[in-house]
Amino acid sequence: MNGYNRRRFMRDVGMSGMALGLTSWSSPVDASTTVIDSGRIGIIGLDTSHSIAFTKALNANNAANKYKGFRVVAAYPPGSADIESSTKRIPGYIEEVKKMGVEIVDSIADLLKKVDFILLETNDGRPHLQQALEVMKAGKPFFIDKPVAGTLTDAIALYAISEKLKVPFFSSSSLRYMESAQEAASGKVGKILGADCFSPATLEPTHPDLFWYGIHGVETLYTVMGTGCQSLTRTQTEGTEVVVGMWEDGRIGTFRGTRTGKHEYGGTAYGEKGPITLGPYKGYDNLLDRIIAFFKTGNLPISPKETLEIYTFMEASDESKRKGGKAIQLKDVYDTHLKKANKIIQQLNLPS
Repeated sequence: MNGYNRRRFMRDVGMSGMALGLTSWSSPVDASTTVIDSGRIGIIGLDTSHSIAFTKALNANNAANKYKGFRVVAAYPPGSADIESSTKRIPGYIEEVKKMGVEIVDSIADLLKKVDFILLETNDGRPHLQQALEVMKAGKPFFIDKPVAGTLTDAIALYAISEKLKVPFFSSSSLRYMESAQEAASGKVGKILGADCFSPATLEPTHPDLFWYGIHGVETLYTVMGTGCQSLTRTQTEGTEVVVGMWEDGRIGTFRGTRTGKHEYGGTAYGEKGPITLGPYKGYDNLLDRIIAFFKTGNLPISPKETLEIYTFMEASDESKRKGGKAIQLKDVYDTHLKKANKIIQQLNLPS
């Protein structure tokens, strides 16, 4: 798929920014023709296996390392403060990255002095807004791993702040970049008429249900369907989630999340030329390719509008659950959280 250009980022995020009382970016510079061939990368959060996987790929000392010139040089370990599955990983992951030549620092401020780019990897979405704010104030391009934030309110605020401070970023599940999903999105089977996508959907009480792991299947769904979901309904049992979304053009897309049985990722997209199987999932390399391309060029591979709709979809799913499976309008959910995000922006007293 074509890269999402920084100029278009400014346009789309500018709309949400103006809704928050912010101004649009003026005189944007199109960075698509400027390529940076090297950079020092810092990691925030050593509480996820993604930090280890990315460091191994970037710091590999062999001829096959396609990311030469980009290297993880420092990391700030603290991630989640209270999610045990995250906190217990940190001591071991510190030792792993140190063996790969990564310096451990005591603060985000110290980290920002040593690097050009940031991988915000904290497994817990709740600290992301505050962590990202430090990064944006320093003007460092960055990637935020899933979930982009712990609430839809924070996600909206993040993009509005990035527009205000002129520091774009992107966030994505690696499932977006499965070869088959990209083929479907690029028109291999013609226009996508509908899709059924699935992934594990383990729950974490501190986050909206699908933010924690269901994001993978929901991101796959949006990769092939695109934006435009108007309403949805959700059914939940002990081991399964089923969310049915109605798109504005009459197409239907479904997400199935599983909590029992073998964890698998995939789905089916139904195109004009026939169906296409989505999968198998092969790992993080395709996502890392997009991250490094973004660091090199400033071109975003996914629009802020789409990411925000994904998180609105997942938050609306929680609202449907709270209302016993009632159909929920995504616009109503977004508007509610937009008002809350506006209050956050006002309290931050950002420079004009």
